[in-house]
Amino acid sequence: MIQQSVRLPLSQLLCSLPQNPKSIPSESTRPRVEFHQRVTNSVTKSTKQKMASQDEQQQQQDPRIPKISSAIRVIPNFPKPGIMFQDITTLLLDTKAFSDTIDLFVERYKGQNISVVAGIEARGFIFGPPIALAIGAKFVPMRKPNKLPGEVISEEYSLEYGKDKMEMHVGAVQAGERALIIDDLVATGGTLSAAIRLLERVGVHIVECACVIELSGLKGRERLGDTPLFVLVNSA
Repeated sequence: MIQQSVRLPLSQLLCSLPQNPKSIPSESTRPRVEFHQRVTNSVTKSTKQKMASQDEQQQQQDPRIPKISSAIRVIPNFPKPGIMFQDITTLLLDTKAFSDTIDLFVERYKGQNISVVAGIEARGFIFGPPIALAIGAKFVPMRKPNKLPGEVISEEYSLEYGKDKMEMHVGAVQAGERALIIDDLVATGGTLSAAIRLLERVGVHIVECACVIELSGLKGRERLGDTPLFVLVNSA
C-alpha cells in the first residue's frame, strides 16, 4: 500500500507549535556551559600540574640547583615564632650560586619575546634587573603604596591581618606587551596574584611568574589562576 502525505492547513500547524518560546530546547543551555567551564578548569589545572612536574624533573637533573638551595640560610622563629625564614642574603654572598640563579632564569626566558620584567618589592628588585638586561627587556618596579612619584595605578590584596596595595607607574607598560613577574619567594601567592591583576588590567600578557623559592605547603600557586609559576627551590 502506498502511503499518501497529508498536508495540514497552515493555521493548524501554527497552533501545534509551543506557545512559550522558553520551552523550545536550546543548544546553549546553562548545564552545558557549566560543564564546559568545569572541563576547561580541569584541563588548565592538569596542564599546570604537568608543567610543574616537568620543571621539577629538570631541576633535579641540573647540578646548579642543589648548590643554590644550600646557599639559602633558613632561620627559625623569625620574624615571629613558628616562621622558618628563608634568608637569601647568604645566596647573594655566594657569587657562583647567585650567578647560577640569574643564569637559570635567563636561559629559560631568553628568546621568549618578553619585553617587561616586573619585580615585586623588595627582593624582586634584586633578581629582576639583571634578568631584564640579559634578555633585552625593561625592568618595571611593582612598589608598595606612596613609594612611586607621579601618576600610578594600584591593586589591593589581602594580608594575614588586613590589606595592602601594590602600585606601578602609569605608562610604564603598554597593552599587548609580554611580561615576566619576578620575586624571591612565593608563599600564599597574594602579592603575585595582585601583580598579575595589575598588569592584566592594562592589557599586558603574563608569560610566567618566577621565584627562587616556593613554600609549597602554603599552596600559593593555586591563587595564580591560569598563570604558570616557575621556581628553582621547593621548601615545605
